[in-house]
Amino acid sequence: MGFFDSLKNSAVSSLKQSTNSAVNHAVSNAANNAFYNATGGNKDGVGKGKNSSQTFTFSNIPNSVAELQAFPESSLDSPFKTTALVLLVLCNYERDENNTIEMLNFLKGPESVSTYERQFLKERLTGKFYKPFSFFAGTSPKNGYIPSEPFTITVYENPYSFDNENWATMWLKSSGADNDREIKLRRKPSTNQWFLNDIQCLSDIRIPESEDPWA
Repeated sequence: MGFFDSLKNSAVSSLKQSTNSAVNHAVSNAANNAFYNATGGNKDGVGKGKNSSQTFTFSNIPNSVAELQAFPESSLDSPFKTTALVLLVLCNYERDENNTIEMLNFLKGPESVSTYERQFLKERLTGKFYKPFSFFAGTSPKNGYIPSEPFTITVYENPYSFDNENWATMWLKSSGADNDREIKLRRKPSTNQWFLNDIQCLSDIRIPESEDPWA
């Protein structure tokens, strides 16, 4: 049984959950707006040298570009949103590699996933599909990196995230690693959208305890 099958078997889908997710989106957006108004952020959702963060909640893991575009974060008008979606999309890799690549192409904007990048993902994720899940709330090596639902992820910036104009380095915390991991993005000024540039968060983490002979 694959990792994604284990995740699906542990999930309980319901209308109530979808409703809660919509409410959580509204509350999270309101809180983020209040934070940036209070701390000097700008309308693009980018802080000014702050050690700040934004948290996102998703009702499901998309399996197509159409499903991905249904999320309000697909506007890609802040690097926080794009980063959260990159990790959410990577969680689909075991279920459907080709559709995952198509969704990453959407998140890369004017560019597309290269042959090298595709091979990189295969090398980093094959047999270790739990890696992207480890960035979501509720995961740990003990529970096999099965996230709680709805899927919740927090994206961080630091004082150096926006040192270069139209570029951003965003940070994430994995429950299986001691150090934060990064994703690089590039802004397209004509549309004010932030697109994926480089995934640098998939180095190895602690293996699930169920796979550890020394656990």
